[in-house]
Amino acid sequence: MRLSPSDQANQKVITTMLEETQKLFVEPRDCDCDKVTKTPSHGETFSVGDKIKVRALHTPCHTQDSICYLFEDGNDRAVFTGDTLFIGGCGRFFEGNAQEMHKALNETLADLPDDTKVYPGHEYTKGNVKFGVTVLQNESIKKLEAFANSNKQTQGKFTIGDEKNHNVFMRVTDPDIQKVVGSNDPIDVMAKLREMKNAS
Repeated sequence: MRLSPSDQANQKVITTMLEETQKLFVEPRDCDCDKVTKTPSHGETFSVGDKIKVRALHTPCHTQDSICYLFEDGNDRAVFTGDTLFIGGCGRFFEGNAQEMHKALNETLADLPDDTKVYPGHEYTKGNVKFGVTVLQNESIKKLEAFANSNKQTQGKFTIGDEKNHNVFMRVTDPDIQKVVGSNDPIDVMAKLREMKNAS
């Protein structure tokens, strides 16, 4: 099986973590990996090598055991968001609900520094932006659309600050989006956006 570039990048990070720390911090409950030794608590940190600090961020919704990882090396930051946050979108609510995704995106991840680069688990940007422009027409989403149409890969090209501007799931308090979905309650807006995206 041929791995996508994002899967290759994730595999490289995992391999480095195994080599450097001899332990992989993921949820062992449903994992058949014999290297899993511990699940970090929310906010727990560990190091990869001498310089890279990693912080676990619990983001239950897509699955209840979802964990994003913030990597910091000096002033450089990157967050690996798995199936929680995609460029211009978010994961389906397979095991969770709109309230959990709202917390994951608009509290936990939105609280990261705006210059944090985003590395999602999948490349879904073209589909996400195709949906996003149906509910929001701002300059940021138009720029994302242009970038996605001319580039195959978007991981690491956008930041948390960018997502706050062009990701409709991170703009649930935007009056224009609230008007489209017919609600001004952020949780309800999140739920309605997900329903609309699922149907698109």
